[in-house]
Amino acid sequence: MVLKIINATEARVGTNLTLEGEFYTVKKMDVSKTGKHGHAKCRIEAENMVSGSKKVFVTPGHDRFEVPLVNKNKGQVLSITENHASIMDLESFETIEVSLPPELKGQIEINDNVEYWNVEGILILKRKI
Repeated sequence: MVLKIINATEARVGTNLTLEGEFYTVKKMDVSKTGKHGHAKCRIEAENMVSGSKKVFVTPGHDRFEVPLVNKNKGQVLSITENHASIMDLESFETIEVSLPPELKGQIEINDNVEYWNVEGILILKRKI
Protein backbone atom coordinates (compact mmCIF):
# COMPACT_ATOMS: atom_id res chain seq x y z
CA MET A 1 0.00 0.00 0.00
CA VAL A 2 1.62 3.23 -1.16
CA LEU A 3 0.67 6.35 0.72
CA LYS A 4 2.92 8.86 -1.00
CA ILE A 5 4.37 9.58 -4.43
CA ILE A 6 7.20 12.10 -4.82
CA ASN A 7 9.18 13.63 -7.68
CA ALA A 8 12.83 12.68 -8.03
CA THR A 9 13.93 16.20 -7.04
CA GLU A 10 12.01 15.90 -3.73
CA ALA A 11 14.00 12.86 -2.57
CA ARG A 12 16.57 13.53 0.14
CA VAL A 13 19.23 11.45 1.88
CA GLY A 14 17.40 8.89 4.02
CA THR A 15 14.25 8.84 1.89
CA ASN A 16 12.86 5.37 1.14
CA LEU A 17 11.90 4.64 -2.47
CA THR A 18 10.38 1.75 -4.40
CA LEU A 19 12.40 1.00 -7.55
CA GLU A 20 11.47 -1.91 -9.82
CA GLY A 21 9.53 -3.61 -7.00
CA GLU A 22 12.43 -3.39 -4.51
CA PHE A 23 12.81 -1.06 -1.53
CA TYR A 24 15.79 1.32 -1.41
CA THR A 25 17.08 4.04 0.91
CA VAL A 26 18.71 7.10 -0.70
CA LYS A 27 22.34 7.43 0.45
CA LYS A 28 23.52 10.26 -1.83
CA MET A 29 21.78 12.52 -4.30
CA ASP A 30 22.92 15.19 -6.77
CA VAL A 31 20.60 17.42 -8.78
CA SER A 32 21.93 19.13 -11.90
CA LYS A 33 19.83 21.84 -13.46
CA THR A 34 20.31 22.06 -17.20
CA GLY A 35 19.96 25.00 -19.55
CA LYS A 36 17.07 27.15 -20.64
CA HIS A 37 14.79 24.46 -22.08
CA GLY A 38 16.29 21.35 -20.48
CA HIS A 39 15.10 19.32 -17.52
CA ALA A 40 16.79 18.80 -14.20
CA LYS A 41 18.60 15.48 -13.84
CA CYS A 42 18.96 13.60 -10.57
CA ARG A 43 21.80 11.20 -9.85
CA ILE A 44 20.70 8.94 -6.99
CA GLU A 45 22.81 6.43 -5.07
CA ALA A 46 20.56 4.06 -3.14
CA GLU A 47 21.00 0.98 -0.96
CA ASN A 48 18.60 -1.96 -0.95
CA MET A 49 16.84 -2.19 2.43
CA VAL A 50 16.74 -6.00 2.41
CA SER A 51 19.93 -7.21 0.71
CA GLY A 52 22.17 -4.15 1.18
CA SER A 53 23.16 -4.00 -2.50
CA LYS A 54 23.84 -0.57 -3.99
CA LYS A 55 22.28 0.97 -7.07
CA VAL A 56 23.25 4.17 -8.89
CA PHE A 57 20.96 5.67 -11.51
CA VAL A 58 20.26 8.95 -13.28
CA THR A 59 16.67 10.03 -13.84
CA PRO A 60 14.84 13.19 -14.95
CA GLY A 61 13.75 15.41 -12.07
CA HIS A 62 10.08 15.11 -12.96
CA ASP A 63 10.05 11.28 -12.68
CA ARG A 64 7.86 10.05 -9.86
CA PHE A 65 8.69 7.44 -7.22
CA GLU A 66 6.56 5.60 -4.70
CA VAL A 67 7.49 5.92 -1.03
CA PRO A 68 6.85 2.64 0.84
CA LEU A 69 5.18 2.51 4.24
CA VAL A 70 7.76 1.57 6.91
CA ASN A 71 6.61 0.56 10.40
CA LYS A 72 9.40 0.49 12.99
CA ASN A 73 8.65 -1.86 15.89
CA LYS A 74 10.40 -3.27 18.93
CA GLY A 75 10.52 -6.89 19.94
CA GLN A 76 12.19 -9.42 22.21
CA VAL A 77 14.17 -12.36 20.84
CA LEU A 78 12.65 -15.70 21.92
CA SER A 79 14.88 -18.11 20.00
CA ILE A 80 17.65 -18.07 17.42
CA THR A 81 18.41 -20.62 14.70
CA GLU A 82 21.14 -20.39 12.07
CA ASN A 83 19.42 -17.91 9.75
CA HIS A 84 16.23 -16.91 11.59
CA ALA A 85 15.17 -15.36 14.88
CA SER A 86 11.80 -15.75 16.55
CA ILE A 87 10.70 -12.38 17.93
CA MET A 88 7.80 -11.38 20.19
CA ASP A 89 6.42 -7.93 19.38
CA LEU A 90 6.44 -5.80 22.55
CA GLU A 91 3.15 -4.05 21.71
CA SER A 92 0.90 -6.78 20.31
CA PHE A 93 2.75 -9.78 21.88
CA GLU A 94 2.53 -11.73 18.62
CA THR A 95 5.38 -14.03 17.64
CA ILE A 96 7.02 -13.50 14.25
CA GLU A 97 9.87 -15.15 12.35
CA VAL A 98 12.53 -12.79 10.94
CA SER A 99 15.62 -13.64 8.91
CA LEU A 100 18.84 -12.87 10.77
CA PRO A 101 21.23 -10.54 8.87
CA PRO A 102 24.87 -11.71 8.75
CA GLU A 103 26.19 -8.56 10.50
CA LEU A 104 23.97 -9.23 13.57
CA LYS A 105 24.58 -12.98 13.96
CA GLY A 106 27.15 -12.77 16.75
CA GLN A 107 25.60 -9.79 18.53
CA ILE A 108 22.01 -10.89 19.18
CA GLU A 109 21.20 -13.38 21.93
CA ILE A 110 18.02 -14.78 23.48
CA ASN A 111 16.03 -12.20 25.56
CA ASP A 112 17.65 -9.22 23.79
CA ASN A 113 15.44 -6.34 22.69
CA VAL A 114 15.68 -5.55 18.97
CA GLU A 115 14.23 -3.13 16.45
CA TYR A 116 12.62 -4.59 13.35
CA TRP A 117 10.99 -2.91 10.38
CA ASN A 118 7.89 -3.97 8.49
CA VAL A 119 8.31 -2.64 4.95
CA GLU A 120 5.17 -3.40 2.95
CA GLY A 121 4.93 -6.88 4.53
CA ILE A 122 8.66 -7.68 4.48
CA LEU A 123 10.20 -8.00 7.96
CA ILE A 124 13.77 -6.72 8.41
CA LEU A 125 15.78 -7.05 11.62
CA LYS A 126 17.71 -3.77 11.95
CA ARG A 127 19.56 -3.50 15.25
CA LYS A 128 19.92 -4.49 18.88
CA ILE A 129 18.48 -1.98 21.34
